[in-house]
Amino acid sequence: MYEKTLTQLAAALKSGEFSSRELTAHYLQRIEQADGKLNSFISVTAEQALKQAEVAERPSGRQRRAAVRHSPSAQRYFLHPGRETSCGSKMLDNFIAPYNATVVEKLNAAGTISLGKTNMDEFAMGSSNENSYYGPVKNPWDLTAVPGGSSGGSAAAVAAGLVPAAMGTDTGGSIRQPAAFCGITGLKPTYGRVSRFGIIAYASSLDQAGPMARSAEDCAHLLGVIAGHDGRDSTSVARGVPDYVEGLNAPLSGLKIGLPKEYFGDGLDPDVEKAVREAVKVYESLGATVREVSLPHTHYAIPAYYVIAPAEASSNLSRYDGVRFGHRCDNPSDLIDLYTRSRAEGFGEEVKRRILIGTHTLSEGFFDAYYTKAQQVRRLIRQDFLDAFEDVDVLMGPASPTPAFDLGAKKDPVSMYLQDIYTIAVNLAGIPGISVPAGLAGGRPVGLQILGTHFAEAQLLNVAHQFQQATDWHLQRPAFAEEYA
Repeated sequence: MYEKTLTQLAAALKSGEFSSRELTAHYLQRIEQADGKLNSFISVTAEQALKQAEVAERPSGRQRRAAVRHSPSAQRYFLHPGRETSCGSKMLDNFIAPYNATVVEKLNAAGTISLGKTNMDEFAMGSSNENSYYGPVKNPWDLTAVPGGSSGGSAAAVAAGLVPAAMGTDTGGSIRQPAAFCGITGLKPTYGRVSRFGIIAYASSLDQAGPMARSAEDCAHLLGVIAGHDGRDSTSVARGVPDYVEGLNAPLSGLKIGLPKEYFGDGLDPDVEKAVREAVKVYESLGATVREVSLPHTHYAIPAYYVIAPAEASSNLSRYDGVRFGHRCDNPSDLIDLYTRSRAEGFGEEVKRRILIGTHTLSEGFFDAYYTKAQQVRRLIRQDFLDAFEDVDVLMGPASPTPAFDLGAKKDPVSMYLQDIYTIAVNLAGIPGISVPAGLAGGRPVGLQILGTHFAEAQLLNVAHQFQQATDWHLQRPAFAEEYA
């Protein structure tokens, strides 16, 4: 069962090849057998999942999405009542969510079955999934390599066949980069396309939830479920949700592709570049035309992001004070001691680093020099994309400058931050992006990143799907997945 895509599983369920309970039990067994080596799950809710499967099989008058009904999935730091939601942090270890995130509500209503919470970099801060309080996740393609971050647990679980699909969040590439490292498909929607209500915030103007699965077709089905306006989220856009599946098979003849020259310069691994350019040739064979474009402010994206995101994190994480919820230190001498030691004990090193950066940039005397200037740069980066989309339909390039690197290989924060050089600008601009498997470099997957203008998810999914119809990279599995067949 595990080798099937979400769409194929739906067809098998409909034909009666197996039941929802049998499918759920199959994946739970794979998790039990294999996840000890991967560490992709923080918690597994087997009993609840089996009960959900039984309920999903009962006749219902509600119309549900055929491709997600009865289908198992996993989630990260979406609030889910009665279940632990820790964000990979000691600060929220054993925190039980009091209500559902909108994404969870919509998935439940569609009939999906949640198997548990996947591992992640603490509060989504990281590019390797080595910053989790629960230990690092390993890449199923090579257990000595990272799976990417911060949605590394979700990516590794999908790649290893422990779940057919998972939800992730993307603040600076946290869906697309781990999808690239693990050889799966990951979609970051337009900011505001999917409700953020019930998603524990890292950087509120950048965070966006999205699906991770084996194929663009699977992602199209999932996006159709989770997208839409939500009155409980002030950043949610009141815009109709198209049928993302309907246009998947539209021909690509006449498609205009732009290759940003800034994405093919120094620092790009030659094998990654080769795989990406080979993928672009596939598009040319499908009738697309290719031209070079420029995004001149790309080199400002990382410094701008690492001012804006930590500033917002400093504000969002100030609520964790040891009083209302979260980790509380033992025997505090006074209120200041309670705050200080609870945060010192509850937060990991990377989270502390970003909080301190953010607090500094928001302080008097530095706000205009850093935060305001970074927001001005953000506007220029957004305009670069808008100008490029005047001449081309989509942009293409690598999702990451290298394939997955070894665990422990990045010793300093700056080298880790540079891993997001091709993804961060997308979040600053609020546009959608998708990473699809496009080859191997040294036996590790390479991701092709495809970008579109605001609310162009249907086109991105069509472009990605047509590539996957012409290639089989998305169907390839790591040897690890076969060990537990």
